[in-house]
Amino acid sequence: MLNVKIITVGKLKEKFLREACEEYLKRLKRFCNISVVELDEYRLPDAPSEKEIEKALDAEGENILKSISGYVIPLCIEGRQLSSEGLAEKIENIPLIGKSSLSFIIGSSFGLSEKVKAKADFKLSMSEMTFPHQLARVMLLEQIYRAFQINGGGKYHK
Repeated sequence: MLNVKIITVGKLKEKFLREACEEYLKRLKRFCNISVVELDEYRLPDAPSEKEIEKALDAEGENILKSISGYVIPLCIEGRQLSSEGLAEKIENIPLIGKSSLSFIIGSSFGLSEKVKAKADFKLSMSEMTFPHQLARVMLLEQIYRAFQINGGGKYHK
């Protein structure tokens, strides 16, 4: 069974987002060993400078790098967009290349450090649109669930 880890910077604050994530995590347990690693977000002032942002991303990046394992997929704007079927195929092929684990990475509102992106096996972009990183977690979990349904011939994906 594939080990899937969602590494995310920051905690979910809204109850409705936590409940949505819990639902998809519950559904995913029959397809994979899934876990979520919530890392602390670096504290920044209200109007941070570029240097302060870079320092924050580097600090967050060091914590992320300690948590990654297996095939690494950070979510970043410069990544490649995939259809749901494309993501399903990507997930299905990971064991075929000799990896038993998969790490998805969601950065903070300022993104991810270049060091984290350099460790990527594949960079994924959810959309050209911008989403709150907390909502991105729900969307990612839904797409992972959809991918397992597609790969298993389930009726969830239409």
